[in-house]
Amino acid sequence: MTKQSLSEKDVQRLLTDPSVETRAETAAKIAADFDPGVLSDKERQMAEEIFRVMVKDAEVRVREALADNLKENPAVPHDVAKALAGDVDSVALPVLEFSKVLNDEDLIEIVRSQGPAKQVAIAKRDMVSKAVSGALVDAGDEKAVTTLVANEGAEISEQSLTKVVDDFGEVEAVQHAMVYRPKLPVAISERLVTMVSENLGEELAKRHEISADMATDLILQSRERATISLGSLGDESDLKKLIKQLNDNGRLTPSIITRALCMGDISFFEAAMARLSNTSLANARKLIHDGGPLGLKAVFEKAGLPLSHYPAVRAAMDVAQEIEYDGREHDRERYSRRMIERILTQYGDLGVEFEADDLEYLLTKMNELPGDISDAQDAA
Repeated sequence: MTKQSLSEKDVQRLLTDPSVETRAETAAKIAADFDPGVLSDKERQMAEEIFRVMVKDAEVRVREALADNLKENPAVPHDVAKALAGDVDSVALPVLEFSKVLNDEDLIEIVRSQGPAKQVAIAKRDMVSKAVSGALVDAGDEKAVTTLVANEGAEISEQSLTKVVDDFGEVEAVQHAMVYRPKLPVAISERLVTMVSENLGEELAKRHEISADMATDLILQSRERATISLGSLGDESDLKKLIKQLNDNGRLTPSIITRALCMGDISFFEAAMARLSNTSLANARKLIHDGGPLGLKAVFEKAGLPLSHYPAVRAAMDVAQEIEYDGREHDRERYSRRMIERILTQYGDLGVEFEADDLEYLLTKMNELPGDISDAQDAA
């Protein structure tokens, strides 16, 4: 569509027929045609001065027309955009949601000083910085927070997500928005899955690479079982945070550590040993993977785990050194099954024993996991 040039006639009409309708129509036209790349310097300056007059117009319809036509214009003077953003909701909301002229400082000021409707508009923006997200979460309006969490363009720090779970974790709309975020820190997922419904738990598992069985386990209050897989899917910093959270909450138990190792989650075991033994992760790894008989036992004892678990841990580490991933689809699951099978063949031998619940869990998991199908595939 070809833009019309700003004309003296437009200005003259505004001056000679100052009715609300004329002012609103003129505001809309001038705002819609405002393009510094097309207008001359004189026309641009004239338009900007008209905007500055119109943002003070007593009639809200005029200001609404101005806001609606300037909301996505990146060339709007900052003072004009800020004035519109601080106006009544019908004027401000389009600008708050769409204007790229407003900076984080402007938006945070609005969040802290204005009502929920403006906060919701800001939460809808295509991009929301961590600083603005933090201000919205701190403001504590449920609808604004729900809108923010549901916005894929919003960057939200783990600290803010933690506050969201603390303040609104039981609110279904917030749960839904959290589950459907593109990525969640592992520690947040570990907390969230204990709160949500079975359906949301399955969706969380699907979207955040957590098995549906594991999510169901958590919903059925089998928190420890699910945490094993959560830890294995995060990066090292996520895993450290998860281990710390489990330990702080008294859930980093000998049982979960042994289960994780027997399922092949070596990283979880290493991080847990480092935390409980108050040893750096690098040093814990050296001790755990020491080829001799002393390193693993030393870090195990320093971690304060029951000695009755040590034979199973020793057997699991020996098995882990002997088997590898096969590189095929679902190889992680087959690796876990091979780990369990090899460890359980030593059950009762060499002093390898498990608590009844742990043994039942490992047997159940072994039966759920796919078998070693590589030979069948090669034959095909």
